[in-house]
Amino acid sequence: MSVADVATPAPVVGTPPPTGAGRRSSLGAYLALLPFLGFLLVFLIVPTVTVIVGAFQSEGGGFTLGNVRALTSDAALNSLWKSVLLSASTAAIGAFLGALLSYLILSLGERSLLRRATLSVCGVLAQFGGVTLAFAFISLLAINGVLTQALQSSLGLDIYGSGWLFGLNGLIVVYTYFQIPLMVIVFTPALEGLRPQWREAAVSLGATTGQYWRQVGFPLLTPAFLGSALLLFANAFAAYATAAVLVSQGNPISPLLIRSALTSEVLLGQANLGFALALQMIVVVAIVMGLYALLLRRTSRWIK
Repeated sequence: MSVADVATPAPVVGTPPPTGAGRRSSLGAYLALLPFLGFLLVFLIVPTVTVIVGAFQSEGGGFTLGNVRALTSDAALNSLWKSVLLSASTAAIGAFLGALLSYLILSLGERSLLRRATLSVCGVLAQFGGVTLAFAFISLLAINGVLTQALQSSLGLDIYGSGWLFGLNGLIVVYTYFQIPLMVIVFTPALEGLRPQWREAAVSLGATTGQYWRQVGFPLLTPAFLGSALLLFANAFAAYATAAVLVSQGNPISPLLIRSALTSEVLLGQANLGFALALQMIVVVAIVMGLYALLLRRTSRWIK
Protein backbone atom coordinates (compact mmCIF):
# COMPACT_ATOMS: atom_id res chain seq x y z
CA MET A 1 0.00 0.00 0.00
CA SER A 2 1.46 3.32 -1.06
CA VAL A 3 1.47 6.64 0.86
CA ALA A 4 -0.91 8.10 -1.69
CA ASP A 5 -3.40 5.37 -0.97
CA VAL A 6 -3.28 6.16 2.75
CA ALA A 7 -3.41 9.98 2.40
CA THR A 8 -6.22 10.10 -0.09
CA PRO A 9 -9.56 9.67 1.65
CA ALA A 10 -12.10 7.46 0.05
CA PRO A 11 -14.99 9.32 -1.55
CA VAL A 12 -18.10 9.40 0.57
CA VAL A 13 -21.12 8.27 -1.26
CA GLY A 14 -24.09 10.13 0.14
CA THR A 15 -27.67 9.08 -0.02
CA PRO A 16 -29.29 10.66 -3.07
CA PRO A 17 -32.11 13.07 -2.27
CA PRO A 18 -35.53 11.57 -2.62
CA THR A 19 -37.23 12.10 -5.91
CA GLY A 20 -39.38 15.25 -5.96
CA ALA A 21 -37.66 17.01 -3.00
CA GLY A 22 -36.46 19.91 -5.15
CA ARG A 23 -39.86 20.19 -6.75
CA ARG A 24 -41.58 20.39 -3.34
CA SER A 25 -39.13 23.08 -2.22
CA SER A 26 -39.82 25.12 -5.34
CA LEU A 27 -43.56 24.67 -4.88
CA GLY A 28 -43.29 25.85 -1.27
CA ALA A 29 -41.52 29.02 -2.38
CA TYR A 30 -44.35 29.79 -4.79
CA LEU A 31 -46.96 29.11 -2.12
CA ALA A 32 -45.22 31.58 0.19
CA LEU A 33 -45.71 34.26 -2.46
CA LEU A 34 -49.47 33.74 -2.66
CA PRO A 35 -50.39 36.37 -0.01
CA PHE A 36 -48.24 38.96 -1.76
CA LEU A 37 -49.62 38.05 -5.19
CA GLY A 38 -53.14 38.25 -3.80
CA PHE A 39 -52.39 41.70 -2.41
CA LEU A 40 -51.08 42.84 -5.80
CA LEU A 41 -54.13 41.40 -7.53
CA VAL A 42 -56.67 43.12 -5.28
CA PHE A 43 -55.00 46.49 -4.73
CA LEU A 44 -52.99 47.03 -7.93
CA ILE A 45 -53.94 44.87 -10.88
CA VAL A 46 -57.73 44.94 -10.50
CA PRO A 47 -57.92 48.73 -9.93
CA THR A 48 -55.56 49.37 -12.86
CA VAL A 49 -57.60 47.19 -15.21
CA THR A 50 -60.81 48.87 -13.98
CA VAL A 51 -59.36 52.31 -14.73
CA ILE A 52 -58.19 51.28 -18.22
CA VAL A 53 -61.54 49.71 -19.13
CA GLY A 54 -63.55 52.58 -17.67
CA ALA A 55 -61.51 55.18 -19.54
CA PHE A 56 -62.75 53.78 -22.85
CA GLN A 57 -66.35 53.21 -21.85
CA SER A 58 -69.35 55.47 -22.27
CA GLU A 59 -72.01 55.86 -19.60
CA GLY A 60 -74.07 53.25 -21.41
CA GLY A 61 -71.21 50.73 -21.34
CA GLY A 62 -70.14 51.00 -24.98
CA PHE A 63 -66.68 51.74 -26.34
CA THR A 64 -65.80 55.41 -26.80
CA LEU A 65 -62.79 57.68 -27.19
CA GLY A 66 -64.66 60.69 -25.88
CA ASN A 67 -63.21 60.38 -22.38
CA VAL A 68 -59.67 60.37 -23.72
CA ARG A 69 -60.42 63.34 -26.02
CA ALA A 70 -61.73 65.22 -22.96
CA LEU A 71 -58.20 65.15 -21.55
CA THR A 72 -57.32 67.92 -24.00
CA SER A 73 -59.89 70.29 -22.47
CA ASP A 74 -58.71 73.44 -20.70
CA ALA A 75 -59.69 72.15 -17.27
CA ALA A 76 -57.86 68.83 -17.70
CA LEU A 77 -54.72 70.40 -19.16
CA ASN A 78 -54.66 73.09 -16.48
CA SER A 79 -54.96 70.54 -13.67
CA LEU A 80 -52.26 68.37 -15.26
CA TRP A 81 -49.91 71.33 -15.61
CA LYS A 82 -50.43 72.35 -11.99
CA SER A 83 -49.91 68.77 -10.84
CA VAL A 84 -46.62 68.61 -12.73
CA LEU A 85 -45.60 72.03 -11.38
CA LEU A 86 -46.45 71.00 -7.82
CA SER A 87 -44.62 67.69 -8.12
CA ALA A 88 -41.55 69.10 -9.87
CA SER A 89 -41.12 72.04 -7.48
CA THR A 90 -41.51 69.97 -4.32
CA ALA A 91 -39.25 67.26 -5.75
CA ALA A 92 -36.53 69.82 -6.54
CA ILE A 93 -36.76 71.51 -3.14
CA GLY A 94 -37.04 68.23 -1.28
CA ALA A 95 -34.16 66.63 -3.21
CA PHE A 96 -31.75 69.51 -2.61
CA LEU A 97 -32.55 70.04 1.08
CA GLY A 98 -32.87 66.32 1.75
CA ALA A 99 -29.49 65.56 0.16
CA LEU A 100 -27.88 68.32 2.23
CA LEU A 101 -29.51 66.98 5.38
CA SER A 102 -28.33 63.44 4.53
CA TYR A 103 -24.74 64.67 4.25
CA LEU A 104 -24.98 66.46 7.59
CA ILE A 105 -26.48 63.38 9.25
CA LEU A 106 -23.75 61.06 7.96
CA SER A 107 -21.06 63.51 9.05
CA LEU A 108 -22.11 62.86 12.66
CA GLY A 109 -20.47 59.41 12.62
CA GLU A 110 -21.84 55.89 12.72
CA ARG A 111 -22.12 55.69 16.52
CA SER A 112 -23.82 59.05 16.96
CA LEU A 113 -27.10 58.86 18.88
CA LEU A 114 -28.26 62.04 17.13
CA ARG A 115 -27.70 60.38 13.76
CA ARG A 116 -29.83 57.37 14.63
CA ALA A 117 -32.52 59.55 16.16
CA THR A 118 -32.65 61.86 13.12
CA LEU A 119 -32.95 58.96 10.68
CA SER A 120 -35.74 57.48 12.80
CA VAL A 121 -37.61 60.79 12.85
CA CYS A 122 -37.21 61.10 9.07
CA GLY A 123 -38.70 57.64 8.65
CA VAL A 124 -41.77 58.76 10.61
CA LEU A 125 -42.15 62.18 8.97
CA ALA A 126 -41.84 60.70 5.47
CA GLN A 127 -45.17 58.94 6.13
CA PHE A 128 -46.75 61.84 8.01
CA GLY A 129 -49.27 63.09 5.48
CA GLY A 130 -52.93 63.17 4.70
CA VAL A 131 -55.52 64.70 7.00
CA THR A 132 -53.18 64.90 9.99
CA LEU A 133 -50.57 66.95 8.14
CA ALA A 134 -53.19 69.26 6.62
CA PHE A 135 -54.74 69.89 10.04
CA ALA A 136 -51.31 70.64 11.52
CA PHE A 137 -50.60 73.32 8.91
CA ILE A 138 -54.10 74.78 9.23
CA SER A 139 -53.59 75.05 12.98
CA LEU A 140 -50.23 76.73 12.41
CA LEU A 141 -50.59 78.95 9.33
CA ALA A 142 -54.29 79.53 8.68
CA ILE A 143 -55.98 82.84 9.47
CA ASN A 144 -56.46 81.77 13.10
CA GLY A 145 -53.32 79.67 13.25
CA VAL A 146 -50.94 79.83 16.17
CA LEU A 147 -47.99 81.26 14.21
CA THR A 148 -50.20 83.65 12.23
CA GLN A 149 -51.75 85.13 15.37
CA ALA A 150 -48.40 85.31 17.17
CA LEU A 151 -46.72 87.24 14.34
CA GLN A 152 -49.69 89.55 13.92
CA SER A 153 -49.85 90.42 17.61
CA SER A 154 -46.10 90.80 18.16
CA LEU A 155 -44.73 92.14 14.85
CA GLY A 156 -47.83 93.13 12.89
CA LEU A 157 -46.97 90.66 10.10
CA ASP A 158 -49.75 89.06 8.08
CA ILE A 159 -48.26 85.79 6.81
CA TYR A 160 -51.68 84.43 5.88
CA GLY A 161 -52.14 87.02 3.13
CA SER A 162 -54.94 86.18 0.70
CA GLY A 163 -55.34 82.57 1.77
CA TRP A 164 -52.24 81.18 0.05
CA LEU A 165 -52.30 78.10 2.28
CA PHE A 166 -55.41 76.77 0.54
CA GLY A 167 -54.07 77.09 -3.01
CA LEU A 168 -51.18 75.78 -5.07
CA ASN A 169 -48.56 77.73 -3.08
CA GLY A 170 -49.83 76.22 0.13
CA LEU A 171 -49.69 72.73 -1.34
CA ILE A 172 -46.04 73.29 -2.32
CA VAL A 173 -45.16 74.24 1.26
CA VAL A 174 -47.07 71.35 2.81
CA TYR A 175 -45.82 68.73 0.35
CA THR A 176 -42.21 69.82 0.91
CA TYR A 177 -42.68 68.91 4.56
CA PHE A 178 -42.80 65.17 3.79
CA GLN A 179 -40.63 65.28 0.68
CA ILE A 180 -37.47 66.27 2.57
CA PRO A 181 -37.47 63.33 5.04
CA LEU A 182 -38.36 60.95 2.21
CA MET A 183 -35.29 62.18 0.32
CA VAL A 184 -33.17 61.53 3.40
CA ILE A 185 -34.42 57.95 3.58
CA VAL A 186 -33.81 57.10 -0.10
CA PHE A 187 -30.58 59.10 -0.65
CA THR A 188 -28.65 58.24 2.50
CA PRO A 189 -27.63 54.76 1.22
CA ALA A 190 -26.08 56.39 -1.85
CA LEU A 191 -23.98 58.70 0.33
CA GLU A 192 -22.97 55.76 2.50
CA GLY A 193 -21.82 54.00 -0.69
CA LEU A 194 -19.06 56.56 -1.20
CA ARG A 195 -16.06 54.65 0.11
CA PRO A 196 -13.43 56.49 2.14
CA GLN A 197 -10.72 54.80 0.05
CA TRP A 198 -11.84 56.77 -3.00
CA ARG A 199 -11.32 60.07 -1.23
CA GLU A 200 -8.00 58.90 0.18
CA ALA A 201 -6.86 57.90 -3.30
CA ALA A 202 -7.89 61.28 -4.72
CA VAL A 203 -6.06 63.14 -1.94
CA SER A 204 -2.94 61.01 -2.41
CA LEU A 205 -2.94 62.04 -6.08
CA GLY A 206 -3.02 65.71 -5.09
CA ALA A 207 -6.74 66.43 -5.47
CA THR A 208 -8.37 69.05 -3.27
CA THR A 209 -11.71 68.58 -1.55
CA GLY A 210 -13.46 70.53 -4.27
CA GLN A 211 -11.81 68.51 -7.01
CA TYR A 212 -12.79 65.26 -5.31
CA TRP A 213 -16.46 66.23 -5.19
CA ARG A 214 -16.51 67.66 -8.72
CA GLN A 215 -14.69 64.77 -10.40
CA VAL A 216 -15.53 61.78 -8.19
CA GLY A 217 -18.29 62.38 -5.64
CA PHE A 218 -20.87 64.31 -7.67
CA PRO A 219 -20.59 62.15 -10.83
CA LEU A 220 -21.11 59.01 -8.75
CA LEU A 221 -24.04 60.51 -6.82
CA THR A 222 -25.80 62.07 -9.81
CA PRO A 223 -27.75 58.94 -10.88
CA ALA A 224 -28.87 58.29 -7.30
CA PHE A 225 -29.81 61.95 -6.81
CA LEU A 226 -31.84 62.10 -10.02
CA GLY A 227 -33.49 58.78 -9.25
CA SER A 228 -34.47 59.96 -5.78
CA ALA A 229 -35.85 63.19 -7.24
CA LEU A 230 -37.98 61.16 -9.67
CA LEU A 231 -39.30 59.11 -6.76
CA LEU A 232 -40.24 62.34 -4.97
CA PHE A 233 -41.98 63.56 -8.12
CA ALA A 234 -44.10 60.40 -8.32
CA ASN A 235 -44.85 60.60 -4.60
CA ALA A 236 -46.18 64.16 -4.88
CA PHE A 237 -47.96 63.56 -8.17
CA ALA A 238 -50.06 60.74 -6.71
CA ALA A 239 -50.78 62.35 -3.31
CA TYR A 240 -54.43 63.11 -2.67
CA ALA A 241 -55.54 63.24 0.98
CA THR A 242 -53.56 66.33 2.01
CA ALA A 243 -54.74 68.33 -1.02
CA ALA A 244 -58.33 67.15 -0.53
CA VAL A 245 -58.38 68.63 2.97
CA LEU A 246 -56.61 71.89 2.14
CA VAL A 247 -58.42 72.68 -1.12
CA SER A 248 -62.19 72.55 -0.66
CA GLN A 249 -63.07 74.64 -3.73
CA GLY A 250 -61.69 74.35 -7.24
CA ASN A 251 -59.57 71.62 -8.78
CA PRO A 252 -56.00 72.89 -9.07
CA ILE A 253 -54.47 69.42 -9.50
CA SER A 254 -55.48 66.21 -11.25
CA PRO A 255 -56.42 64.15 -8.15
CA LEU A 256 -58.92 66.81 -7.12
CA LEU A 257 -60.35 66.97 -10.64
CA ILE A 258 -60.86 63.20 -10.47
CA ARG A 259 -62.69 63.69 -7.18
CA SER A 260 -65.01 66.21 -8.79
CA ALA A 261 -65.69 63.90 -11.74
CA LEU A 262 -66.63 61.04 -9.43
CA THR A 263 -68.52 62.85 -6.67
CA SER A 264 -69.71 66.21 -7.98
CA GLU A 265 -73.46 66.82 -7.96
CA VAL A 266 -73.07 69.45 -10.67
CA LEU A 267 -71.15 67.37 -13.23
CA LEU A 268 -73.29 64.26 -13.32
CA GLY A 269 -72.33 61.26 -15.41
CA GLN A 270 -68.60 62.08 -15.46
CA ALA A 271 -67.32 58.95 -13.73
CA ASN A 272 -65.69 57.65 -16.91
CA LEU A 273 -63.92 60.98 -17.35
CA GLY A 274 -62.47 60.37 -13.90
CA PHE A 275 -61.20 57.00 -15.14
CA ALA A 276 -59.55 58.72 -18.11
CA LEU A 277 -57.88 61.24 -15.79
CA ALA A 278 -56.67 58.40 -13.59
CA LEU A 279 -55.29 56.61 -16.66
CA GLN A 280 -53.41 59.79 -17.55
CA MET A 281 -51.86 59.84 -14.09
CA ILE A 282 -50.94 56.15 -14.35
CA VAL A 283 -49.09 56.81 -17.61
CA VAL A 284 -47.16 59.73 -16.11
CA VAL A 285 -46.20 57.78 -12.98
CA ALA A 286 -45.23 54.72 -15.07
CA ILE A 287 -42.87 56.84 -17.18
CA VAL A 288 -41.32 58.44 -14.10
CA MET A 289 -40.87 55.12 -12.31
CA GLY A 290 -39.39 53.57 -15.46
CA LEU A 291 -36.73 56.29 -15.53
CA TYR A 292 -36.20 55.76 -11.79
CA ALA A 293 -35.60 52.03 -12.35
CA LEU A 294 -33.00 52.77 -15.03
CA LEU A 295 -31.14 55.18 -12.78
CA LEU A 296 -31.38 52.76 -9.86
CA ARG A 297 -29.84 50.01 -11.97
CA ARG A 298 -26.94 52.28 -12.87
CA THR A 299 -26.46 53.30 -9.23
CA SER A 300 -26.52 49.70 -7.99
CA ARG A 301 -23.32 48.99 -9.95
CA TRP A 302 -21.20 50.76 -7.37
CA ILE A 303 -23.37 50.84 -4.22
CA LYS A 304 -22.70 47.58 -2.39
